Amino acid sequence: MSLIKDAKDKLIHDYKAHERDTGSASVQIVLLTERINSLTGHFKVHKKDHHSRQGLLRLVNQRRKLLEYLKKSNKEQYETLLKNLKLRK
Repeated sequence: MSLIKDAKDKLIHDYKAHERDTGSASVQIVLLTERINSLTGHFKVHKKDHHSRQGLLRLVNQRRKLLEYLKKSNKEQYETLLKNLKLRK
C-alpha cells in the first residue's frame, strides 16, 4: 500500500524544511501518517489481514520514535506537526 507519487510529492513539498529536503523527521512522520491512515481504511474492509496489521504496528512504532526525536530536538515544530496532522500525544 504505497502512496501515489503525486500525493507523496505534495506532502513532501508542504512539510520540507529546505529545497532538497526529502528525509527530515517531519517529512518522514507525514509520510508514515498517510500510510497508517490508508492501512486503517484497509482494515475496515479486511478484518482478518493479520500480516498487514503487523506491518501497521511497525509503522506506528517507527512514527512514535520519530515523534520522540522531534520532540527532543525541535519542540515547536513537534507541536505544530501534531496540530496539523491531528495526532494526540
